[in-house]
Amino acid sequence: MSLFAALRLPREILFGKGQRHVLPTVASRFGQRALVCTDERFAGTSVFTEIVKSLQAASIEVLVHDRVLPDVPRDSVGICVDEAAKFQPEMVIGIGGGSCLDFAKCAGLLLSHGGKLQDYYGEFKVPGPTLPLIAVPTTAGTGSEVTPVAVISDPDRTLKVGISSPYLIAAVALCDPELTMTCPPILTAIAGADALTHAIEAFTAKRRGEDPSLAQQHVFIGKTALTDHFALLAIKLLGRSLEKACTDGTDADARADVMMGALAAGCAFGTAGTAAAHAVQYPAGALTHTAHGLGVATMMPYVMTYNSRVVAAEMAEIGAALGLEPKGRNAGEMADATIEEIRRLFTAIGITPTLADLGLPADRLDWTADQALGIDRLIKNNPRPFDLTAMRRLVQAAHDGDLAACAM
Repeated sequence: MSLFAALRLPREILFGKGQRHVLPTVASRFGQRALVCTDERFAGTSVFTEIVKSLQAASIEVLVHDRVLPDVPRDSVGICVDEAAKFQPEMVIGIGGGSCLDFAKCAGLLLSHGGKLQDYYGEFKVPGPTLPLIAVPTTAGTGSEVTPVAVISDPDRTLKVGISSPYLIAAVALCDPELTMTCPPILTAIAGADALTHAIEAFTAKRRGEDPSLAQQHVFIGKTALTDHFALLAIKLLGRSLEKACTDGTDADARADVMMGALAAGCAFGTAGTAAAHAVQYPAGALTHTAHGLGVATMMPYVMTYNSRVVAAEMAEIGAALGLEPKGRNAGEMADATIEEIRRLFTAIGITPTLADLGLPADRLDWTADQALGIDRLIKNNPRPFDLTAMRRLVQAAHDGDLAACAM
């Protein structure tokens, strides 16, 4: 197979301790009026107050919308847009976790093109550039600061829905690991496990071929040489520091590793896409009302086991990135060791081990499997194909904690 790659990223990525202090300089390049989207918790911090004052000191007028809710309820974006219309912002600054960044993407979209969010569900529905977005993450997990997707909750749908377009990619991703220092251990764990799942699914995603029109027809195109580079970097950084960051949140080096890992994972899956672990989480999360990162991480060892027969070599590379020594093991044995290391790590940081523990009722397993199989953009990215029988077996195994049943 000849060398093939594709990558879609912000025009500028700034990473490092104290980078939040350059936000006024960066924002000044886009104009003098900024809509700032964040949540109530972060808006009440002294750090946020300092950020707003620094923007105002740079002669940037600021309109703060501090009512972002988890999972971005559809109609909440319209409320913000109605309030911001008269202000006529020249840029949007999203500060917070993944929901704040996704909310900022959606607000910029509606301010630029009008209509309703429903008009843009799916891939390539955004007709053109949106207001410049500066994404400032305060958690390390979703990678939304570099990805082309915004996920929202639609009250008319059971499952969350995505808007996917290169036009949603932030103009600038400004990542300061100091902003994650106060993240509590459980949020650090769930967000970091989400990032590690992004990286693993991007690295093991199906290689979709070399059709020159592939990236023009699909936002997520499977693994490529460049997405592999970022995925392995993410796995290395998260593997060596996620547990440390959960154990000691004051460890600045571990915090930086985890935030860079989340960023790199976003760079990988923002083009490669994710697969079956995410497909199962959408219905499982809708039924259990549990965090996205917790659901995908719960599924990851089971999905890895299901896929290992067709991506054993990739699993071995993941193991090497995690620091495992081959010790004479062949690719299959190394793949098994890699899955066990992921299980060990997730157990150590408090990730739920089974769908039953996540709260998924036994009488909803078939529905969960049916819904997961129907999410084609994720299932077609999985390296080992699924039919309904296989998906039901996977979901049952993940519910029961029967890892061996996934290998059938």
